[in-house]
Amino acid sequence: MKILDRYILTTYLKTFLTVFIILMFIFVLQAVWLYIGDLAGKDLDSFIILKLLLYITPTLIPLILPLTILLVSIMVFGQFAENYEFAAMKSTGISLQRAMKSLSVFIVLLGVVTFIFSNNVIPWANYNVYNLRKNIAQVKPALAITKGQFNDIGSYNIKVADKSGENGEFLDNVVIHKKAATNAKNRTVIIAESGLLEGNGNSNMLQLILYKGNYYEEIVDKDPKQNRKKPYARSYFEEYTINVDIEGFNNVDMDDQSYDNRYNMLNVNELNLKIDSLYEKRSEALQNFSTTLYNRTSIGLLNKNITPKRDSIFKGDVLSLFTNKTKIQLLNLAKNTITSTKQIISSNKQNFSAQTKWRNKHVISLHEKYVLSFACIILFFVGAPLGALIRKGGIGLPLVIAILLFLTYHFIGIFAKNSSLDNSINPIVATWLSTAIMFPLSIYLTGRATKDRPLFESEGLFSPLKKLFGITSKTLVFDTNVLDVNSEAYKTLTGYDNNKLIDVVKHYRQYDYNIAYKNSSVAILESRGITKQELKFGGNLTDYNYEESLRLKYLFEENSKLAFVLYVITVIFALPGAVLRNNGFPTFGSALLYIGIAIGVFYLFALIKSYSDYINLYKQLGKKSVSNYIVFFILGLPLNALSYIFVVKQINKDLKISALKRSETKAETQSVILDLEGFKAKYDAYKIYNKYALIFFGFAVVLFVLHFVFKNNKLPAATSASIELSAISAFIFSVYSIVSAITFKKLYSFIDRKEGNNSILMTIVGFVIYPVVYILRHKKIAEEFSVEQVPQKTQSIILDLEGFNSKLVDYKTYAKYALIFFCLTVVLFVSHFIFKNNKLPAASSASIELSAISGFIFLVYSIISAMTFKTLYKFINYSKSANTIPLTIISFITYPMVYILRQKKIAEDFSAEKK
Repeated sequence: MKILDRYILTTYLKTFLTVFIILMFIFVLQAVWLYIGDLAGKDLDSFIILKLLLYITPTLIPLILPLTILLVSIMVFGQFAENYEFAAMKSTGISLQRAMKSLSVFIVLLGVVTFIFSNNVIPWANYNVYNLRKNIAQVKPALAITKGQFNDIGSYNIKVADKSGENGEFLDNVVIHKKAATNAKNRTVIIAESGLLEGNGNSNMLQLILYKGNYYEEIVDKDPKQNRKKPYARSYFEEYTINVDIEGFNNVDMDDQSYDNRYNMLNVNELNLKIDSLYEKRSEALQNFSTTLYNRTSIGLLNKNITPKRDSIFKGDVLSLFTNKTKIQLLNLAKNTITSTKQIISSNKQNFSAQTKWRNKHVISLHEKYVLSFACIILFFVGAPLGALIRKGGIGLPLVIAILLFLTYHFIGIFAKNSSLDNSINPIVATWLSTAIMFPLSIYLTGRATKDRPLFESEGLFSPLKKLFGITSKTLVFDTNVLDVNSEAYKTLTGYDNNKLIDVVKHYRQYDYNIAYKNSSVAILESRGITKQELKFGGNLTDYNYEESLRLKYLFEENSKLAFVLYVITVIFALPGAVLRNNGFPTFGSALLYIGIAIGVFYLFALIKSYSDYINLYKQLGKKSVSNYIVFFILGLPLNALSYIFVVKQINKDLKISALKRSETKAETQSVILDLEGFKAKYDAYKIYNKYALIFFGFAVVLFVLHFVFKNNKLPAATSASIELSAISAFIFSVYSIVSAITFKKLYSFIDRKEGNNSILMTIVGFVIYPVVYILRHKKIAEEFSVEQVPQKTQSIILDLEGFNSKLVDYKTYAKYALIFFCLTVVLFVSHFIFKNNKLPAASSASIELSAISGFIFLVYSIISAMTFKTLYKFINYSKSANTIPLTIISFITYPMVYILRQKKIAEDFSAEKK
């Protein structure tokens, strides 16, 4: 093994073991949280608890190993790219594939080992976990009573709505069914408001004391007519005691492993045999079912040798041959037969559905053993090139990307497998679906990283479409054509002085001249002793700003034309498809509609790209208008052609205006503040109103979201309180927002010109996305008011510049990761309730667990960033309040707001020149 391969492999293995141990610890801790309520305080030996956790550990490998490989691959290869180690490798002729060679061999071997592990160790672990939990449940009756379902304890079936207490001995809303003799119907039901479970360590009897309930017993009468009235006896009690013999429960062998027939306890060979037997059982059940239905028709008992002849006299139906009484009997007999057949069909349908789910679980379990191995390999080829592309190592951004990718992979697998249980999707396809989706992604990322191309490149997507539709790219033409020396135009140029000729050379396009005017002007200047080199060094040979503006304009026109073509095709397919779908041609109409929607997605991407070119063009021109951007994008969706004509006309107009401004020698200056003291007071007031508006906006949004969270979890008091507090916060925010908008407008009374016309629009938009308006207004003040005259706070002098810079970089890193994990926590937390309301327990559980992990990481980064923020104030020459504790507490709820406030505070409190 070469030194490079050894270095890459050892770096990967060190990170792999570290991340694997950390993730294993987190998921084992989650398992402890899952079972702690049933294990703690139940007098179980510590050895049994440790044994249970030891058995649970291998069952976590299918979750931990793919996530570890994905995360470590992004971290290691991102670190290589960030430290320019890949650049050094490429400079010596070593490609990405060559650098991944040793790791590829390791990952393939790991995939083989993973298959062996999943085929042997994981079934063994599931087998031991299931049997040990079953034995623990038999030893401890309190453990066996699970709330929300019936629990079989001795001669009783017990259901409780909730249980509490140190050992789960206090029970609420108890329902008990007393078991009857063999093959007899349960006729006794006991319902109580509450109950207490008591046991004596020296006795085999368990007492269940019930409070405030009723005892119901169904009475069986010898007269069937009386039984139709369903007679019963009811008695009320304040306290009722039931003694349960638990001798059989306490005499349990903890090493008993009698249950070994679940799908997750079997290896590949056993699963193949089991699946074959289940399919045979299904065939036999279907055959028996069809035979039963056939025999109930009694067709087989008919004499087939009789050939009935049609009566030439009697023309009526068969029932008319019988008396009315006989007719009723025959119809009742037929009705009963049909009802009985329907019940048989319904019962068998339920049985077949349960058998299908059980069989598909075996099929899924079989293919999961193969999928895990391939998933490890494919996720490596997703993570490694992705790390090389994002060029970021460490635990921050790679962890976020890895979690998002893994959640996508994991949730697709969960949804597909759940859908396959009832044969909505083939179980084999469902098991392989998430891995199959990741496979082309791995090929794409590896190809991009190998060619050293960006992660996303829109031109690579649009170029084939432009060629297909014949949209040609415009380019700036440069040739050597000159004017005829005998022409009037040339004679006019020779009459200009040098300054005028230089202006023609630089701005010939603005004067609607062609390239020949420029070349002739250059030739005349050279004849006067001014060379091209001198023109170039003086910045007069080319107007680079205008050239770049034209390039962006041409790019905008190309992408807008492509968007228009795709828009027309979308309309041509989607509208007829929708019409045909609703008018008797569902298949053909749906096909056209889906094709239109697919093309519409490309249209949306092209529109967004042209929108991006539009923004870049106006940045180049030095113009920014949020209202124009919004109008262009909104109108571009339904009215693409009108939007394109209007925007191109506006661009041409703005290009000419911009050219005139550049050709003038006057420099743009910022407005001068006429009354500095008055402006300072008004500016301070504006900042206060703006800050409080931002704070109450955050409170209103958070409380509004919590209202729906509490509502979905059936917490009426919290639901009512949260919506009321949200309304109050929104009202206060509205007041501060309007006052800050009025104050912002009054700032323009202190300068020698008026404010722009988008104040009302910004105020209206602020009611929905106030943080954006907050940032835009601060930026607008910085742009439109003289920097020297805007009142600034006295900035501090930094005593140790090197130490301050180091701490500032640390703070920015911690704050950024805290912001990322805050957003991730909120998204996962909201997803938990969405999945819960849509009855997706696996996804709901996974999202709340990952939300808890992200929340914990956020808290760590938030506290560290707060401590680092406070440390920054040690580097200045006098004491200032960092407001660390209040801001840290607020950040746990509205961290993005605290992030913005702290960034602003750093800019205000520290010397910009020293930073």
